[in-house]
Amino acid sequence: MDLATARIHIPAALERMRAVYGAIVFDEWALLSLAAKHGGVLAYGGPRAESFGLRLTADAGPLRNAATMEPVEVGDLIFALEAKDTRYDALLRVGEASYPVCNHTQKTMLEIRAETGWLKAQAGLF
Repeated sequence: MDLATARIHIPAALERMRAVYGAIVFDEWALLSLAAKHGGVLAYGGPRAESFGLRLTADAGPLRNAATMEPVEVGDLIFALEAKDTRYDALLRVGEASYPVCNHTQKTMLEIRAETGWLKAQAGLF
């Protein structure tokens, strides 16, 4: 998938999740690359366009910690269950160095998963 397609696909997937879940699941997303210039951010969608890049290292901390617990292969989905506020909640490895990350800036994954629509909403990612 190229970057232009990803910029369309990711928001569409989050909208599918919202429709099934009955509320916003993730209100923020970014496509990150370990190989990218400009701080690794290839694309961003959400309410913090001005400040996102400045907080990227801190906000990715809980996911980075969760991902170091076991090897992360292409296709793996990692959750930082107790990430709060602007800390990123979910990461999907889609390539050798490409990672879409998602976040709900008001809820943790534990709160999101507590809702009955969560299991069905996950299918919207794919």
